[in-house]
Amino acid sequence: MNNIKQELVETKFAIGAVVKHRYLDFRGVIFDVDPEFNNTEEWYQSIPSSIRPIKNQPFYHLFAENDHIFYIAYVSEQNLLHDDSEDLPKHPEIQNLFSHFEDGKFMPTARAIN
Repeated sequence: MNNIKQELVETKFAIGAVVKHRYLDFRGVIFDVDPEFNNTEEWYQSIPSSIRPIKNQPFYHLFAENDHIFYIAYVSEQNLLHDDSEDLPKHPEIQNLFSHFEDGKFMPTARAIN
């Protein structure tokens, strides 16, 4: 059996939370979290230096949307805010991982364990 070191990381946002970007015009639903930056250096350097986040913080995978398109976004914790809009996100992938909206967040679909 391999020894896998797992570290608990405190995050500001939970899976299923509805968030919006601090600077850019999009919002979304969190579906995964990396404890720290886990993308390419090319992607990281493509972010304008004025808003480029530090790497040693949680980064979130979002079902993202704006007024024109649905897509997947990868965003640092420092660049996210809670979105308290009453208009829920409509990204079509939400229904594949979440069953319903309750207590301010989308609730993950129950999965069978083998």
